[in-house]
Amino acid sequence: MSTHTLSGHCHCNQITLELATARAPSELPLRACQCSFCRRHGARTTSDPAGTARIVLRNSEAVSYYQFGPQTAEFLVCARCGVYAAAILRDGDRTYAVINANTLEVPLPQEAKPVDYEAETPDQRRDRRRTMWTPASIVENWGTFSQRVIR
Repeated sequence: MSTHTLSGHCHCNQITLELATARAPSELPLRACQCSFCRRHGARTTSDPAGTARIVLRNSEAVSYYQFGPQTAEFLVCARCGVYAAAILRDGDRTYAVINANTLEVPLPQEAKPVDYEAETPDQRRDRRRTMWTPASIVENWGTFSQRVIR
């Protein structure tokens, strides 16, 4: 079984992303959430619950953790260039992420499936994210030689 590592970043490289998956890029689910935030950002998201995601914040002060609606997830938006890079769910000592595929270096060729989660309760949203999103780690860089894993 081969592993595919998809890399991406925001426009100014303050947020970098890696998605490691056994699935070929063309086999990953691609979703177009219909909420106003995702529509305004033109987001197309992907995840693999059997994979791993690594999100590196080169300058933690350049990242905005935006929440809206039921506030069940944090949307990582670069405060410098404005790119929505990923969303995360913090669940105890675990973190799950969905990646904005528009940030990936290799474009995903499949059509994004429109999805609408408005009818979900906050608990249903958290449950869906635990099962559909990718287990993730977030790393904050603190200068040239220092970094810490925050989740």
